[in-house]
Amino acid sequence: MAGLGIIASIIVGAVAGWLAEKFMKRNHGLLLNIILGILGAVVFNVILITVFGSTLGGWIGQIFVGFVGACLLIGLASMIRDLSS
Repeated sequence: MAGLGIIASIIVGAVAGWLAEKFMKRNHGLLLNIILGILGAVVFNVILITVFGSTLGGWIGQIFVGFVGACLLIGLASMIRDLSS
C-alpha cells in the first residue's frame, strides 16, 4: 500500500476487507478480511497504475482502493466457485 507502514497497512486492510465483506454480503473472519483488504489494495493499485499511471494516496484513498480490490477478489472467487460446481 503506497506510503503506509506495516501496521497501517494491516489496519487499512482490515477496514477495507470488512467493508467489502459487508458490501458483498459474505461472512469472513478478521484474518481473511485483512488478507483480502491488503491483496485487494495491491491488485487494484496495479490496475490503477497500469491504466492511469497513478494511484490514490493516504489512508482514505488506500481504504477505497483496498475496498474495490477486495470486492473484485470476492467476486472473482464467487465466479470461480460457481463455475466449478
